[in-house]
Amino acid sequence: MKIGLLARIEAKPEYADKVAEMLRDAVTLAEREQHTVTWFSFRLDATTFGVFDTFNDEQGRQEHLKGEIAAALMGAAETMLSAAPVITPVDLLGVKIS
Repeated sequence: MKIGLLARIEAKPEYADKVAEMLRDAVTLAEREQHTVTWFSFRLDATTFGVFDTFNDEQGRQEHLKGEIAAALMGAAETMLSAAPVITPVDLLGVKIS
């Protein structure tokens, strides 16, 4: 894996639990993505969440951005999120997975 995506997601307070559930359940979608090497969702505070995922190449990253998880996030943006997710491409410099 050489590249990744880091997404920051800010939920409206009244939807924070639903966003947490959506991100928890999204791991099943990530498991079906052939080119997604690793996928993590996490919570930073009561309303701030994130997703970090990795890929071997740009094609895998682009396929992920067009996939079901991205579609679900963008669909939730209008009702459950206080703003559209901020998605940043990253280059991996070092990796340790045990």
